[in-house]
Amino acid sequence: MKVTYVGGPTVLLEIAGKRFLTDPTFSPAGVHETTPGRPLTKTEDPGLSADEVGPVDAVLLSHDQHADNLDPAGREYVERALLTLTTPSGARRLGGTAQGLAPWHQLHIGPVAVTAVPAQHGPKGSEEITGEVVGFVLTGKDLPTVYVSGDNASLDVVREISRRLRKLDLAVLFAGAARTSLFDGAPLTLTSEDAAEAAQVLRARNIVPVHTRGWGHFSEGPDEVRKAFAGAGLGDRLHVLEPGESAVIG
Repeated sequence: MKVTYVGGPTVLLEIAGKRFLTDPTFSPAGVHETTPGRPLTKTEDPGLSADEVGPVDAVLLSHDQHADNLDPAGREYVERALLTLTTPSGARRLGGTAQGLAPWHQLHIGPVAVTAVPAQHGPKGSEEITGEVVGFVLTGKDLPTVYVSGDNASLDVVREISRRLRKLDLAVLFAGAARTSLFDGAPLTLTSEDAAEAAQVLRARNIVPVHTRGWGHFSEGPDEVRKAFAGAGLGDRLHVLEPGESAVIG
């Protein structure tokens, strides 16, 4: 399994000859509006362009509502994509080749089964404000099992997912403790310490943290993640990739 980090929440996963891209963010650094009057500041360019990534078999889009998960160039990429798997409400908004998957629903792409799993984008009860979000689990016969958290801030959600997994070869955890004015600044994604606890709950053999750099509202970066995982005795499982960097895992 090959993992290539593009930047922000964007990762290319290559498994069994199939290519999957999480939350496309290909726009340059700058200010991008999520909704009118709610700008988010992107602080660095992506490590790879959309053309350098090339076509994929499916985009795994946790949600379409926020620019740090789908920026303007990412939207253009989705418009050209063969298939985008996302939330049911997101698929209705995006149209085109977007297909909605409710939690625990599954779709096969060649030998890879893609299962949608729950995600909670903020404190309990946040969905009414932050909107519907989804994570993904990739499985297959004699293939590694991969969990992509999406923008999830809830360890209870992680525990629910863990109960259904027999093994987990790789957890792609959206961390960074994203904070805005919503919910009095409560984290909208996993804190570094929560990410380390999530890795323990999931019994994950390998962890790639993403969503920790590239946007101004990410309050914890790669160094905080490294510190939390070292403190939890999980430093040897952690793979912190630089934008544009690839690693073969599992």
